[in-house]
Amino acid sequence: MDKKLLEILACPLCKSPLIYIKKQQELVCKADRLAFPIRDDIPVMLEEEARELTLEEIDALPK
Repeated sequence: MDKKLLEILACPLCKSPLIYIKKQQELVCKADRLAFPIRDDIPVMLEEEARELTLEEIDALPK
């Protein structure tokens, strides 16, 4: 994931910053507890494509 792109991307719902999770190829919004997929190096920033995170997944995210 390009660092410059990551700096300008925000959650499409609440505009919070996103966390890049390389292993799962996802961008995570902690505020909305959503993970947006990255497919073919392209972030899919659609609410209907995002998955809800569990409390355990939220707790395991980097601070």
